[in-house]
Amino acid sequence: MTDAVRVLLAEDEESFVDALVVGLGHEGFDVVVARDGVEALQLFERTAPDLVLLDLMLPRMSGIDVCRSIRGRSNVPIIMVTAKGTEIDTVVALEMGADDYVTKPYRLRELVARMRAVLRRIPGEPPSAGPGSRGAGDTHAVSAGGEVRVDFDQRRVFVRDQEVQLRRKEFELLSILVENAGRVLTRDVLIDRVWGADYIGDTKTLDVHIKRLRSRIEVDPSSPVLITTVRGVGYRFETPR
Repeated sequence: MTDAVRVLLAEDEESFVDALVVGLGHEGFDVVVARDGVEALQLFERTAPDLVLLDLMLPRMSGIDVCRSIRGRSNVPIIMVTAKGTEIDTVVALEMGADDYVTKPYRLRELVARMRAVLRRIPGEPPSAGPGSRGAGDTHAVSAGGEVRVDFDQRRVFVRDQEVQLRRKEFELLSILVENAGRVLTRDVLIDRVWGADYIGDTKTLDVHIKRLRSRIEVDPSSPVLITTVRGVGYRFETPR
């Protein structure tokens, strides 16, 4: 029998805390509760959670700052909890490294689906099977466009001969695009491959990750030439001309 997944819940609204502790407990999660941002960071260090469920508005330290601090030391999955009408804050949270977000009020079933989707991808796990996946005889590194090289085994990326540090989802997204260089990948395909088939959110998470990825590999992120947008369809990693 495997150990229960430990979740750090950072939430100061007691009605949500009580309901989540009971509901997530019934789903097999071990929940640790922090009621402000400072306590969240302290408990993160002490408990080493498998996932962080982080409210955007917390006393003493905001969820954005907590997310930024955690991302500086760990790739643990983070799901931000936001209130309706805070789209700008949601985008900022994703740019700070959150893997997904859910909007209050939410259904427990939706939240659990999001949690299981981000947990399915653990650091070091190769991309799942699908269009363009590597076979057993493929090499461990793929060069594309003369500017980007992805080392799949070591999970390293080199852009114009300089190594760049990517977060887990960014690496998975770039890997899929590079493996399918020259092909248009729809938003649905990319979401399915990176976030899982049971992902039930919108495409904003994908678009923010693409924007963040461009900022790391493009010479001019405002005029991308490596990862291009095919309007109404998805994205394509361009092959060398």
